[in-house]
Amino acid sequence: MADVSAEKSGQFAIGGDLKVRRLGFGAMRITGDGVWGEPADPAEALRTLKRVPELGIDFIDTADAYGPEVSERLIREALHPYNGVVIATKGGLVRPGPSQWIPCGRPEYLRQQVVLSLRRLGVERIDLWQLHRIDPTVPRTEQFEAIAAMQKEGLIRHAGLSQVSVEEIKAASAVFKVATVQNLYNLSDRSSEDVLDHCAEHGIGFIPWFPLAAGSLAKPGSVLDGIAKKHGAQPSQIALAWLLARSPVMLPIPGTGKVKHLEENVAAVNIQLSAGDISELSALVKPAA
Repeated sequence: MADVSAEKSGQFAIGGDLKVRRLGFGAMRITGDGVWGEPADPAEALRTLKRVPELGIDFIDTADAYGPEVSERLIREALHPYNGVVIATKGGLVRPGPSQWIPCGRPEYLRQQVVLSLRRLGVERIDLWQLHRIDPTVPRTEQFEAIAAMQKEGLIRHAGLSQVSVEEIKAASAVFKVATVQNLYNLSDRSSEDVLDHCAEHGIGFIPWFPLAAGSLAKPGSVLDGIAKKHGAQPSQIALAWLLARSPVMLPIPGTGKVKHLEENVAAVNIQLSAGDISELSALVKPAA
């Protein structure tokens, strides 16, 4: 697939100075079921990671909670010293078991997790660290101040938030520069439309998680199915092409543990949706008020 490269997705400068290609890779699915433990096929997971930069992707999103620790460790095993690939990670969740996620935003815990991520990834500074969730049991300003302190200390370069509202972004922005926001957003779920618009207005990178979800929109005979057939593509590829066309601050990170699926995702950058295609797809779901 020599003609397939994420380079065609264009670039975005995280924090105004850290340029990455807009199509990235999400490293959640290189772990076991329930995002817990080792992957079912470790060799294939490593092959997938090694294929990522070969396909022109230079932005990988992970988290200390993926595994936990497994995703970060495998990324280092496959790709260290990274050679220009930006590794973004997240902290602020504890994992008591498979599919269980509990926010923990105590400042000392956040700092501990950053230090551990630095160690696992084998870097002296994390280029982009994101608060996985704001912990409702800890004053959010304390969490934001901990992030600002870690930036001042040089442990992290840029900082972001995950699954937040516009109001929360504004509150955090009073304490540190919010470089990215990672919220649930895809063709079938536009509940963060206002957050995306805010990010676009303020030059904040928007990282949609679960980006390929289309649900019932992809059923045979649907508008999405028809557009996919017209382009000789999979519905998931059309959903990804739509995301890339939606906003210049959009940084999709489709994830997989298989090389074939990774290559299929990157091939979506070759799809040129017409204005009519984009209009039809955008009209499938009414954005949240």
